[in-house]
Amino acid sequence: MTATEMLAGIPAPDPDAAARLHARLVEAADGEGLLDVSYRMLDSPVGPLLLAATSDGLVRVAFDREDHDAVLVSLAAEISPRILRAPRRLDDAARQLDEYFAQRRRRFDLPVDLQLAHGFRRTVLTHLRAIPYGATESYATVAAATGRPAAVRAVGTACARNPLPLVVPCHRVVRSDGTLGQYGGGPEVKEQLLHMEGAA
Repeated sequence: MTATEMLAGIPAPDPDAAARLHARLVEAADGEGLLDVSYRMLDSPVGPLLLAATSDGLVRVAFDREDHDAVLVSLAAEISPRILRAPRRLDDAARQLDEYFAQRRRRFDLPVDLQLAHGFRRTVLTHLRAIPYGATESYATVAAATGRPAAVRAVGTACARNPLPLVVPCHRVVRSDGTLGQYGGGPEVKEQLLHMEGAA
């Protein structure tokens, strides 16, 4: 008997049954404290986004160009290999991002987990959350606000490595001459976000 003939007798997998099984697995893992990182995908005007959260809050937002599979591997290495697609834990984050893109939300009200940022980078990210919707600051201004006016390049690095773009709005940081500078989602996405917010 060939492999094809053997497989012909096996019923096709039931997608609904697989979804129910996955939901039970997520519930059991979460209930037993075995789910360290939950993730889900979100369609957005800037492309598909990967959202990931720990029990402390949103830990990662990744653009498609960052390679979502690579981001999940990185999360497994840096936080925990106990990762599951568990959209329910991220429903509030997805809803607030949808509201942001629909221009019905100007400020995120989400718990965040900044464990992927350390030292000065975390200081920069904390300041970025205070830059209001529709406003921009230069890298030099951010450096001065964090008490290290000479650390302009380090501010740029902190923005480039921001694990929570959009929610921690590094897109609102521009060069002193008014040009946009780089962005993890691409310069065209940065321009799109600032235009949407009325800052460009």
